[in-house]
Amino acid sequence: MIIRKMFKFENAHIVRDCTSRRCRTSIHGHSYRVEVLLESEWLDNAGMVYDFGLMKRGIKTLIDGFDHATTIWAGDDSEYIAAVKQFSKRWVSVPVNPSAEQFCRIFFVLIDELLSLSVMNNGERGVQVQSIIVHETDTGYAQCFRKDAYNANMGVIKPADIVFSPEIIASWDEPELLEWIVQKREIVNPTDV
Repeated sequence: MIIRKMFKFENAHIVRDCTSRRCRTSIHGHSYRVEVLLESEWLDNAGMVYDFGLMKRGIKTLIDGFDHATTIWAGDDSEYIAAVKQFSKRWVSVPVNPSAEQFCRIFFVLIDELLSLSVMNNGERGVQVQSIIVHETDTGYAQCFRKDAYNANMGVIKPADIVFSPEIIASWDEPELLEWIVQKREIVNPTDV
């Protein structure tokens, strides 16, 4: 069975080396919509794949980290990176060019790691990411499946290579969340959300 939860965020980026001159040479923004699709062959004690209330915690925190931020490709020009960090309190550095396709892969890897480290407390079993859909515009989206998320031909994405600005981390209810994921520490799901 598959469940789906939609999240939204506003973000600015430059997508270097793309065909569109405007996109590759100018900072621009989008009103993103992210669909997180989770699946399991089992239901928990309440007859759910995964409580939507749990999705409002870690998963929402990670996606919301990109809200009103500038996403920077770590391989971009060092002067550009320094300028963004100097003039924007909310930025995220990622190891791949921040296209809609790569956003899908980034969210898949982060959420997949989060779920794999989560201690389930209500009989949840086998919950995993089925796919991630990132709508960059009203008419265009990218969808990522497991085979895409970990495909080295598309660029390697490791949580340790994703850096959120101090301003973003300070706004999280659990500022250690990304550190827990990177260190592969268990994350205990609450019994009441």
